[in-house]
Order: sequence, then C-alpha cells, then structure tokens
Amino acid sequence: MAPRSVQWPPYVRVAPWLLTVGGLVWNALDPADYWGDPMLAAAAVLAGALLALRDTVAVAVANLLGILLLSTQDGSIGTGAGYLELASTAFAGLLGIGVNRVVARHGRRLERVRSVAEAAQRAVLPEPPARVGRLSVAACYRAAQDEALIGGDAYALQVTPYGVRGLIADVRGKGLHAVGAVSVLLGAFREGSHRAPELTALADALEDSLLRESERMSEELRLEGFITALLVEFPPGEESVRTLDCGHPGPYLLGPCPPGEAGPPVRRLDAADPGLPLGMGGLGVARPAPESRPFPAGCTLLLVTDGVTEARDAAGEFYDPVLGLAPLGPFAGPGEVLDALVADVGRWTGGPRDDDMAVLAITRRADG
Repeated sequence: MAPRSVQWPPYVRVAPWLLTVGGLVWNALDPADYWGDPMLAAAAVLAGALLALRDTVAVAVANLLGILLLSTQDGSIGTGAGYLELASTAFAGLLGIGVNRVVARHGRRLERVRSVAEAAQRAVLPEPPARVGRLSVAACYRAAQDEALIGGDAYALQVTPYGVRGLIADVRGKGLHAVGAVSVLLGAFREGSHRAPELTALADALEDSLLRESERMSEELRLEGFITALLVEFPPGEESVRTLDCGHPGPYLLGPCPPGEAGPPVRRLDAADPGLPLGMGGLGVARPAPESRPFPAGCTLLLVTDGVTEARDAAGEFYDPVLGLAPLGPFAGPGEVLDALVADVGRWTGGPRDDDMAVLAITRRADG
C-alpha cells in the first residue's frame, strides 16, 4: 500500500523532482565538489515520505542515472571517488524506499484504526431517516477536531406515539468525555421519547440519565458538565411544532409565514424562557413549558448548534443565519438548506472552525 499522497497539495508531487533537477544542475556546474548531493538525498527521502512507491523508485533511479552521467563526463567514473559518489546516491535512494515502506505500513495501520472508529462513531450518531410521514429530513455534522466524525454535538429524530420528536444538543467540552455524554444523551432520548407524554417529562428523563452517568465522573466534570439542548415535537395531524429550549440557540424557520402574518423568509424562533441546560437541575429552577408555533407545508425548521451561531469572520463578527440564508433562498428541501448553510459558514469563517457544528433541517411537505 502506498502512502496517502492524495491528501497532499498537487505541488508536493513535483517537489522531489525539483530537488533532483536542482541537485544535478548544481553538480554539473561544480563537478569538483558535487555540492548538489544534499539536494539529491533530500529528494529521495522526501519522495519516500510523501509519494507512492513507484514515484520513490523513479526519483532514486533518476538520481543514480544523473550521477552516473556526470561521473562519466568529468572522468571520475571507475575511480574511488566515482564509486563513492554512486554508492552514496544509491544509499540515499534505498533510504527513501525504506522510508516509503515504513510510512505505508503505518498508513495501513491507521486505516484499520479509522475504519473501527468510523463504525463506532456512526453507531453513536446515526443518520436520521430522510422521510418521516410528511416530513423531509437532512442532517450534517462537521467536527472541529481533525480526523473526527463526531464530538460534543448531537442530533436525533424519533417517531413516537406522540408524533415525531427531534433533538439537537451541545455538550460542554470536547474529547472522549463529550462523546461519552453524547452517547448517554442519545440513548436516553431514544428510550424516553416513547414513554414521556410531554416534552417537559422527556427533558426530565434526559436530566435523570445524565445525572446517573455523572456519578461515575470526577468532581470537576460533575460541577462543570452541562448540555444545552433543544427538543422539538411535530404532533400528528397538526401543522404545528412544539419546542422546549434548554439553554440552546433557538431554531430558525424558513418559508412562508402563516396566513395573515408578515415577516422575513428566515426568522429565528427564540423561546420566551430558554430554561437551564441539562445537567443543572440541581439548582431547583422550574423547567419552562413547551411553546407551540405554526409549521405549515413548505416551511423548514432549522436546528443548529453554536458552531454555527458563534462562527466568526476575520473581524470577529458572529455569523447570523438569518442574514446569511435569506438571500440564498428559496430552497427546494432540507438538503439544499444544509448545503447552503455549510457553504455560507465556510465563506464567513474563511478557514477552520473552533467548535463542532451540527445542523438538523426538517421540511413539511405538501404531499401526504
């Protein structure tokens, strides 16, 4: 297996050849001292570390043939100095090939580890169904940590006797602790959403599960750990949505306003009382009641984490989905909304993000 050179920029493939040409030209201009030899050695090792095996061998052969030609021209071929020059060039080529094999072996090992990690991460955060009754669904996750598929954000959608229920949440912190909290939260949501008749009861069930899990954590994590969450419910037979905010950014509603109302094509549905995040029930603050809003056909409900709302541009300004998405619509479905949002956040930040970004978009279709 060759090293994963496809991950490098295109110019990397040319770099060893440039070093080879530069080293041979330098040796041709100064045949007495062969000052270009370090460049030839660097070309061989760099090819071994970054390129495929056949490219590494090609660079080594080109170096050796070039030195052989130059040695013939300057008359050093057949002498002790000429043999040493050829031997050192061949040794550099073999060293590059050895580096290539070591990198390839570690690459295969990394691929096996990644495949296991991806399977585990997909099991923790599976993709929601694309269609549930009259609802079309799309979701995406962009982890801030390199090589990770999930982190401290979560989303889920569940069909229950009380209608379709959804969740989006953001765990404080990152790393394995955050992934573990996500696993507990999603397991509790899948179980509790079928049993709790009201969203407040469902939030209490999630709180209880998290508190039981926190008993196994260190005191620091128990004191500082909490999860912001937003619960949504689409009652059967109604063109409405109920929301319960637990310290999470409010959802966004895209599409036409209800009859008799006027407003922008994208508007944020802030809760009258956002409530406390999950994991802070010990403060004794009562949980607010769910809020019901119209959700007619053609509308899309967009649930995001603070990786979206707290994305900053070069000037330090926060991204606003209302201002960002309004000129990009109308959208044909939730998938187009997600694609437009992710691309617009990428343009806004202009580089890597500091936080995970999870997005769940739900559209009510007009057909049955």
